[in-house]
Amino acid sequence: MTGVVNFYRERESHILGIGFIVLFLVVWEIIPLWVSLPRGVSLFFTTPSKIAAKFYQLMAAGTIQEHFYVSAWEFVVGLGLSIAVGLPFGLILGRSRTMDALLDPYVTALNATPRLVWLPLLIIWFGIGIWSKIMIVFLGAVFPLLINTYAGVKNVDRVLINMVRSFGAREWHVMKIVVLPYSVPYIVAGLRLAIGRAVLGVVVGEFFGATKGLGAMMAIAASAFQVDVVFVGVAIFMGISLIFTLTVKKIESNLTRWRPEQVKTF
Repeated sequence: MTGVVNFYRERESHILGIGFIVLFLVVWEIIPLWVSLPRGVSLFFTTPSKIAAKFYQLMAAGTIQEHFYVSAWEFVVGLGLSIAVGLPFGLILGRSRTMDALLDPYVTALNATPRLVWLPLLIIWFGIGIWSKIMIVFLGAVFPLLINTYAGVKNVDRVLINMVRSFGAREWHVMKIVVLPYSVPYIVAGLRLAIGRAVLGVVVGEFFGATKGLGAMMAIAASAFQVDVVFVGVAIFMGISLIFTLTVKKIESNLTRWRPEQVKTF
C-alpha cells in the first residue's frame, strides 16, 4: 500500500492530467448515448472514436503525411527563425540603453499590431507558397520571446552584476554567469508563448491562400461540413503544441540545475 501511495505522489501531476483527459474523452464519447441531440446538432457532432477512425483512414490514404510535412516545415522554420532573432535581440535590448531607446517604439508597435493584417503583404512579397506562411509564423512567435527575454534581462539583480564586475568580468562573462541564468524562467515563458503563437500562425496562414498543410485541410473540410476531419487537424495541432511545451519545460528543469544558488531562489 505504501508503495502505491509513493508511486502516486511521485507522479501525481501526470496521473491527474492524463486521468482528466481520459475522463473528458469518455464523457464526450457517451454524450450521444445519454442525450438525444437535435438533428441539426447531430449532423455536425462527432465523437473521439469517429475522429480516431477518420485519422486512421487519412493516414492509410497518405493524406495526413502530405499535409503534416508542409505544416511541420512551416512551424519548425518559422519558430527557429523567431528563436534566432528574438533571443539575441531581447538580450541586446535589455543590456543596451541606446538600442532599447532606438528600437523599443518599433517593437511595441509591431507587437501590438495583429499579425493577420500582415498576411496580404506577405503573400504579395513572398507569394502564396510556403515562405509567406513561414513569415507569418515568425511574426507571431518572435515578439513573445523577444519581449520576455528583454523583461528577464531588465529584472536581473544589479547587485549580482556589480559583484561579478568587481572581479573584472567583461560583458560576455556578465551575460554568461548572471544574465542568462537569471533570465531562464522568462525565456522559457516566452518560448512557451511563442510555440502557441507559431501554431496559430500555421493555421491562420494556411486558412488563406493555401492548398497544402493541415490548416488548409481543415479549411477545406469545414467548407464541406466534415467535422471529424476538422477535429483530426485540431488534435494534431494540440499534440504538437503539447509535445513542444513539455520539451521546453524539460529543458528548463535541466537548465535550473546549473544555475547559481542565489539566482535559483528567484
